[in-house]
Amino acid sequence: MNDLNRRVVLYVTSASIAVIVFSLFLGLNWTDNQTRDREFYVGVEYAYGGEVSEVKALVDKVKNYTNLFIMGSVEDNFKTNQTALDEACDYIVEAKLHLIVLFTGSNQYNYSIFDWMIRAEQKYGNQFLGVYRYDEPGGNQIDTGPTSLIKSGTTYTEVAENYTSTIKTIFVDNYLKATPKIFTADYGLYWFNYKANYSTVFVEYVGNESRSRHIALGRAAAETFAKDWGVIVTWKYEQPPYLESGGELYSDLSLAYACGAKYAVVFSYPQIGDYGTLTEEHFEALEKFWHTLHNNPDSLGFSPANIAYVVPADYGFGFRHPNDTIWGLFPADELSEKIYTDIETLTERYGTQLNIFYDEPQTEAILKSYSQVFYWNQILP
Repeated sequence: MNDLNRRVVLYVTSASIAVIVFSLFLGLNWTDNQTRDREFYVGVEYAYGGEVSEVKALVDKVKNYTNLFIMGSVEDNFKTNQTALDEACDYIVEAKLHLIVLFTGSNQYNYSIFDWMIRAEQKYGNQFLGVYRYDEPGGNQIDTGPTSLIKSGTTYTEVAENYTSTIKTIFVDNYLKATPKIFTADYGLYWFNYKANYSTVFVEYVGNESRSRHIALGRAAAETFAKDWGVIVTWKYEQPPYLESGGELYSDLSLAYACGAKYAVVFSYPQIGDYGTLTEEHFEALEKFWHTLHNNPDSLGFSPANIAYVVPADYGFGFRHPNDTIWGLFPADELSEKIYTDIETLTERYGTQLNIFYDEPQTEAILKSYSQVFYWNQILP
């Protein structure tokens, strides 16, 4: 090789290395910026009382390490005294927290909640995220709870259509005329809640239920309908202390973030202490999470879904055990045990890499981006 050729080779090689190094630099910085610029809300739901002083006390406790506060109280003081609700919400927003307000039936208030929503958006701007309406619609349906919507039906498809159209017509679309977004929390039927046009569903971490399964159901539904999703940590126990430990709370918040949630909330009810069910160890966990979120978010992990499992369309199964109900109206059928076992196997094998979809037309395009897809009517390898 002559001297000229050597120079050409050396130049090309050096240029190639420079391009590779520069590309890696850009890629690493893009990923880092994406992590740090990600919109994420973490906060508490006040649901244990009806006094403005209680709201202010909890706001003062958490305002330095949260950015979201849910007014979840349904006590009469906030239904009959608009001034009390205004004072509480003003204080929340002045503390630079984002606000979600839970409303029950509009006929339970002595003022127009729709007028209140419109004024709140004008008054609070983008700090007012929207309203929470109709708690656990799916859970009430599969457990035939006191507020279950559909009492009868002859086919899964009939019930699915009635469920989604009822929620969409009575609750969601009606409220979206006055509020930017509408939220709920649930432990079942996430897919159909999103199909009914909820903006965001908070997946409930309850008891010792599988986090991976609930994430797989909620995250897949949100992805399919191009919506946001979140997590709400609810009761671990049916008696005091109700909530999980501070260490468990930190792990659950971290898992929500790693799996792509946009919201992570801690539910506080009933009032067994100064701050409902929240104690110092929970506040310490929230503060630790907040510090990590803003100083070392990469340490919280990253667990996107790339494995898909597909169940039949309109299959309103509870997924909690092989004999769980279907829509709360039908007993487990010939598919239930296999579907439950498949999901148990896949969550054990892939953890939070799994998403669970329904076999509907809009799902087909999404599944193309998954590395592996399993169907209910196939034998798992």
